[in-house]
Order: sequence, then C-alpha cells, then structure tokens
Amino acid sequence: MDYVAPSKVVSTMLDAGAAKAAASLRDLVIRGFLAGALLGFATSLAITTTVQTTLPVAGAVIFPVGFVMIVLLGLELVTGNFALLPMAMLDKRATFWQLVRNFGVVFFANLAGSLFYAWLLSISLTMMGSVPPDAVANKIVAIAHAKTQFPQYGLAGLVGVFVRSILCNWMVCLGVVMAMTSTATVGKIVAAWLPILVFFAHGYEHSVVNMFVIPAGMLLGAKVTFADWWLKNQLPVTAGNFVGGCLFTGMALYFTHKPKPEAAAPNPAPPEIAAPLPAPAPSLLLVPDPPVLELLASEPESAEGPEATDSA
Repeated sequence: MDYVAPSKVVSTMLDAGAAKAAASLRDLVIRGFLAGALLGFATSLAITTTVQTTLPVAGAVIFPVGFVMIVLLGLELVTGNFALLPMAMLDKRATFWQLVRNFGVVFFANLAGSLFYAWLLSISLTMMGSVPPDAVANKIVAIAHAKTQFPQYGLAGLVGVFVRSILCNWMVCLGVVMAMTSTATVGKIVAAWLPILVFFAHGYEHSVVNMFVIPAGMLLGAKVTFADWWLKNQLPVTAGNFVGGCLFTGMALYFTHKPKPEAAAPNPAPPEIAAPLPAPAPSLLLVPDPPVLELLASEPESAEGPEATDSA
C-alpha cells in the first residue's frame, strides 16, 4: 500500500516548508519561473478545450495537468507556499524573514514565467499580429474583461472576489497536500487532480492563473489597464489566496494532525547491589588413618640390630 497517513502527511508538509525556506535564490527563481509558465500552458489548454467543446467542465477536467507537472517536478508556486511556509515557521523550522523572502521571490518569478508565456501565446495566436484573434484569443480577452469588472458591484464585488480567492486556494493547497498522501506517481497524480478540478470548475480566482490570463488578454486587445489588473484583481486575489491556503489548509491540518513529540526514554533503574556471596566452606583436611601415622612416626631399625642377635 502506498497510502500515507495524515499525521505523516503533515510531517512531510513541514519538511517541505523547511526545505523551501532554505532554498537558494537561484532555485527559487528558476522553479518559480517554470511554475508560472506551466500554469499558463494549462490555462490556455483549458480555455482551448472549453472553446472546442463548449463545455466549461471539460476545461476543468484538463486544467490540472499543469499543476501535476509542477508538483511532480518540485517547482515553486507561491499559492502552494502560502500553506507550507507558515506551518514551518509556527513549528520553528523557518524564520519570518525566510517566509517573506520565499513569498516575494516566488511571487515575482511566477509573474515572470506567466508573462513570458502570455507573450509567446499572443504571438502564436495572431502570427505576431498578422492575423486577427481566433476564438481562443477572443475567449481570453473576454476572461480578462470579466476578471476586472467586479468593482461595479461596489463593496459587495470586492468581498465576492476575496471570498472566491479564499475558496480557490483552499482547494489548490489541498491539491498540494493530497499529492503527499501517496508515494506512487499515479497515486500522486490522481490525488492532486481532484481538488484542482473542483477549483477550476467553480471559476474561483487564482493569483498565478490571473498573472497569465489578464496580461494575455491585454496583449490580445482587452481594454484593461495595468491599474485595472492590479487594483481590481491581482492584489485582492493574492490576499484571499493567502487566507485560504494558510488558514483553511496549512494551519487547519497542522493543528489537527501535528506530529506528537517523541516521549523521552525513562531513566534506567540503578543497578541492584549484588548480594554478598556466601563465604566458601572450609576445605576439608584429610587426616591419614592411624596405621599410616604410626608407620610414619616409627624410626627405621638400625642395620646392626637383627644381625647382632643372630650372631649371639
């Protein structure tokens, strides 16, 4: 069986958080850049699938391919780190400044990868501006408009997009955790796929997805400004993603499945004082029989005695 129990999963989460906190700047930049680009690939694939099938749920079924690649390759996605780094800091396995460093570097590395792929995709869809946008490009433009229009609802719109962001990263971080419930590649893929499908099918707001889809829409002709992108979507969505990942996934699992400290081994009992050995029995003195004593005590006869008697 390759199933990993929840308490061991939380231990793995803590190990991952500590490793991410200690990762080098070079690794964070490269892994973050790749993760942003791969999530852009997955998003454009999901949009293409939705356009071709006219079934949004079909795009949701396809979208997790990008997330699975990120997890299996050990890349850096800031929304997933929102769950892992605070846990490690609470468990005294990472410092606050390591957390800030990781979030900042990975956020901008994800942004760079997303923008790079958005730029390449816009060239691909329009042949570098030589052909008008196709159905996929027009869908991306429509999504970019939709994601920056919530302020028309006032405070209710702001609260709505913030809640959508919380719900989104609750599921995204759960995808990170579910991948840890198996030690087999197929098990990791299936377990991670489920919550990611849930988030995308609901149309929730994901910070890194929006780093791709809104700029891509702008490059393809969406009437969205830089201020619209950041003030009306990117910043509030990032804040909501942090709340969802940190509180409802990372901290919730940490407090219910926190590894128990190993009990200290009891002090060994002092060795018992050995009882004194009994005194050895006195050795027996073998006394020879009386005839032998008499024989030893008698003096030897002189040589002249018997012979003298005979001669007399």
